[in-house]
Amino acid sequence: MTYEKLSAASKELSRWLDEDALPLWRERGFQGEAGGFSETVTLGGQPTDAHRRARVHPRQVYCFAEAGVRGWTGDWQTPVQAGLAFFDRVYRLDSGFYGALANKDGQLLDTSFDLYNQAFAILSFVYTARVSPGRQAEMAARTSAMLASLKAGYAHPEAGFEEDNPARLPLCSNPHMHLFEASLACEAAEGFDATAWTAFSDEIAALCMRRFIDGENGGLREFFNHDWSPFDGEKGRIMEPGHQFEWAWLLARWGERRGNAEALAKARRLFEIGETHGICATRKVAVMTLLDDFSVADPLARLWPQTEWIKSAARLAVLSQGLERERYVQSALAACAALSLFLDTPLPGLWRDKMKGDGSFIEEAAPASSFYHILCAIYELEDCLAALDSASGVAV
Repeated sequence: MTYEKLSAASKELSRWLDEDALPLWRERGFQGEAGGFSETVTLGGQPTDAHRRARVHPRQVYCFAEAGVRGWTGDWQTPVQAGLAFFDRVYRLDSGFYGALANKDGQLLDTSFDLYNQAFAILSFVYTARVSPGRQAEMAARTSAMLASLKAGYAHPEAGFEEDNPARLPLCSNPHMHLFEASLACEAAEGFDATAWTAFSDEIAALCMRRFIDGENGGLREFFNHDWSPFDGEKGRIMEPGHQFEWAWLLARWGERRGNAEALAKARRLFEIGETHGICATRKVAVMTLLDDFSVADPLARLWPQTEWIKSAARLAVLSQGLERERYVQSALAACAALSLFLDTPLPGLWRDKMKGDGSFIEEAAPASSFYHILCAIYELEDCLAALDSASGVAV
């Protein structure tokens, strides 16, 4: 029965994506090559004039490219090609890296380097290559050039990357997580340098298991000193439930590809921490922040951790059997219910981003950056349910 309920929840999320969200964000959240993607759209459906973070554009390119791969019948081609053109024209620097912030008129306001933004540039390149065979060689070359430039300019002496040159502290696990995600996509992409990207995926996985994950309690930290020890003070104690789930999903995928039992065990532990300590007992949603004793430091619930809860639960269900699989399926169903709270808006296809401790939402425009999380979760759930079906007919 639980599996049937999860399947029904997946079908409704997929319907919402195809019929509500993708059409709305194509029509209201994209202004073509001249304007790129809006940072936010009001709950009434109007794009705002808010300054646009660099990360929004490659994330939206990814969304529409992946929608195209999955068979969405709307116009996904224009946002992919024109969106990437806008991103290149406005944010790309002479160094080959991307700046951080522009206004709605396409004026670059902040040229500072952020490792996080470069990770999403790579992700957009690999997904553009998937839907544009004629640009495959170009995108493969651009991803390789980006990786080489990152290593030349920002490589950490041990592994991973510094945040600036000279190094700016604290160092962060989060951009490495998104580089890991992009690298896993590149290593599997036709025409890309599989050897280099596989080695890089292995480097980040090892760094995560050796440094980011606490050796005693198994939780993943966010902030570090230059030697990858936990950053000083309370900041170094932060463990976000959403990132326990997101790293669990990535390590599970990497561990499955490599046959690495340690990675799978650590993924399960990360998930356990997120589910046991990061889900509010009354609101039934994943909260924002824990400390390393697993006490809640910030009870605010944002949309994106709910999507990572779905992805990790669904992927771990595929990698499990029997009662363990049933537990992950039940958790995925609970995560779908949590996400649905944020998607319940007067105009279908939008979302709310922040739920307060009393269960009410902060009234604000919907951030475009959340679409990447939502769409990825919906497609990952579809894929995992299909894998469960094909594996055994799934009696759970």
